[in-house]
Amino acid sequence: MNSASSSPTPAARPNFIQAEKFSFYYGEKQAIFEIDMAIPEFQVTALIGPSGCGKSTLLRNLNRMNDLIDEVRHEGDIRIAGTSLYDPSVEVISLRKRVGMVFQKYNPFAKSIYENVIFSLRVAGRSKKSELDATVEWALKSAALWDEVKDRLHDSAFGLSGGQQQRLCIARAIANQPEILLMDEPCAALDPMATLKIEELIMTLKQQFTIVIVTHNMEQATRCSDRTAFLYLGRLIEYGDTMQIFERPVHPETEAYISGRFS
Repeated sequence: MNSASSSPTPAARPNFIQAEKFSFYYGEKQAIFEIDMAIPEFQVTALIGPSGCGKSTLLRNLNRMNDLIDEVRHEGDIRIAGTSLYDPSVEVISLRKRVGMVFQKYNPFAKSIYENVIFSLRVAGRSKKSELDATVEWALKSAALWDEVKDRLHDSAFGLSGGQQQRLCIARAIANQPEILLMDEPCAALDPMATLKIEELIMTLKQQFTIVIVTHNMEQATRCSDRTAFLYLGRLIEYGDTMQIFERPVHPETEAYISGRFS
């Protein structure tokens, strides 16, 4: 049912998401300083760094979530598939359909499992039952949750375990078939077994989506990501292949952080 579920194009774009001299301010406080980076399509890119380094701020700029905060401004640009997020022709609502997001704390709605998954479709006015049913099955299968909930789709989402609720939130985020999936520490509130399931899921989902994940967990970054960006004090210190970043870091700050000398 989903065109994205077919094999990704061999010509996956190496600069699908492109930040160009991107800076960001909360009022007078500058949180991000002139970041240049290209995020490739159909890969997992991890943003790592100590608390307050700007990684979540950068992530939330990829779907303009930070627009919801008063007195923010940016310099430079971020482009998706060559189009600036700030182009006057870009509607923020349409952008957020293209760029799904999963938050640190699982946050299902006070609705059934079924209605959680199709929430965005309902908002868009889509009501054909066969389409909604197919979307629910596809999204829950993609989130590795279908077999666990297929016989209780109309039960409350709050009856699920924490790990199941987070996978439900992933299903909800992909139901609209976005191109990009942003994850802000998606395993921070989960136990080790639930974390493992989410990590396995991320590795599967990158076949269909371009994924950017914020994590404090160095082991998670090495297990899940293809590329890693290390941010410190709002600046991009080092960015490259994940194994190179963790095994042969170029910058002393990167080596100090990944070896645990500061956090």
